[in-house]
Amino acid sequence: MNALLQDAHERFDPPLAARGLGHGYEGATVLRCINLDVAPGSVLGLIGRNGAGKSTLLRALLGLLEPTTGEARVFGTPALAMDDTVRQRIAYVPQQPEALAWLTVEQMFDYLSRFYPSWNHAFASDTLARWQLPENKLLGKLSPGERQRVELVRALSSEPDLLVLDEPAAALDPVARRELLREIALRAGEAGITVLFSTHIVSDLERVASEIAFLHEGRLLLHCPVDDTKERYARLWLPARLASSTPTSTLSRRSHADGSVSVVVERDAHGRWPEAHAQPGVRLDVLGLEDLFVEIAE
Repeated sequence: MNALLQDAHERFDPPLAARGLGHGYEGATVLRCINLDVAPGSVLGLIGRNGAGKSTLLRALLGLLEPTTGEARVFGTPALAMDDTVRQRIAYVPQQPEALAWLTVEQMFDYLSRFYPSWNHAFASDTLARWQLPENKLLGKLSPGERQRVELVRALSSEPDLLVLDEPAAALDPVARRELLREIALRAGEAGITVLFSTHIVSDLERVASEIAFLHEGRLLLHCPVDDTKERYARLWLPARLASSTPTSTLSRRSHADGSVSVVVERDAHGRWPEAHAQPGVRLDVLGLEDLFVEIAE
């Protein structure tokens, strides 16, 4: 591929893409026909309950497991066939980092820096000092929170074009979590890197994400800019006598013991709610992001 074709290839291919991605373990389906494009320069928060399939999706997107159906691509390259040039553009932090536990922090950074031509030694040293992380301590002796922060420093030090984080704040206290999210937002803003991170903490999304994707029981229920969720979704409650008037297009549906039904609906392209909301006895409650997550995930 010549230079012009390479430039065009990189401009039009999203950093991460999935088409019909499905996967299962031991007869249980974990991912169901996922279609997803992660836009260049975006910070996409993948939210879902524990067990929704978030970690499996991230691993499939990065070619760390072979999906049962469909395909994932990284910068236009099949995820299962990436070469070193593509891998050098990616940084991935798993939920529970365990690799190279017999090395000290300094030894790990020295080793890994040899694989990344753009490794930023000054950033690595300065951030370890700022976060009071010991360079001469074995990785296996660090607390879970320390290990997670070291992994984030490691990931950012390679100056990636794509940063993928699996529940990056899971082991951190509130202060450390704020520092981590601030660093993600700062680096994404300054360097224009693309970030995909999974979480079940809604407040984390609201602080740093530009886009949000809801994963529930292996299905991607919605993917949109965070700002688009404001005033867009609502809980529609219909009494038993109007239960048959439930809109056909809903994000979730619950039937109650008294025969009433509640569903999550969204405005149409013209900003209108479903017609059913205007009927006598029907209640419409506009949902914030956290309430939306609870309604979908329960």
